[in-house]
Amino acid sequence: MSAIYLVRHGQASFGAADYDVLSPTGEVQAKVVGEALRARGITPVRAVAGSLSRQRATAVTALAAAGLDLPVEEDPRWNEYDHIGLVQALAEREDVEPPTSPREFQAVLDRALRQWVDETTPGFAQFADGAWAALVELAEGLGSGGVGVVFTSGGILAALASRLLGGASVVALNRVVVNAAVTKVVHGRAGASLVSFNDHAHFEGPRRDLLTYR
Repeated sequence: MSAIYLVRHGQASFGAADYDVLSPTGEVQAKVVGEALRARGITPVRAVAGSLSRQRATAVTALAAAGLDLPVEEDPRWNEYDHIGLVQALAEREDVEPPTSPREFQAVLDRALRQWVDETTPGFAQFADGAWAALVELAEGLGSGGVGVVFTSGGILAALASRLLGGASVVALNRVVVNAAVTKVVHGRAGASLVSFNDHAHFEGPRRDLLTYR
């Protein structure tokens, strides 16, 4: 049985000219989750990230903090969906004011994501199927006893968890994914199973100021 630890990237730069850059908080989150992996004795033999800057930056910082000298393989199937585009499209379609705060953005994103998931067009299905294929391919490539770590995004985690839980709400799962949280999936003869979702104990207690969702 192989094990894959799925790490959400650290906080991105909401409201900045380039969203796809870790915020100062995101940089610290990446370091802390790496330290958490090290403390738990997790020793992956492969590290994978999507091609987004925030994912790759989280990977580099976390692996260094974990004391792991692994190359970061790139696989765009781990990339996030275009959440900014979904929000902008809904705002234009329904003639609503563009959101200006993280709370407002989340409210509009929930509506936009729900519509996208429910559409008959293949967009969301292709996104979710790509993530699933990437997961299974990595798990099978690791072989029995192999461990891998993936640096990805909240939408990917929500889509995978929904499938592993038999159809749980993607929107509800997406809303609660914590920046730099860890989700664990194991894969064996019976296929893939979700062992833990959105583990963020490393941001509790004295580190609770680092707990963010967006």
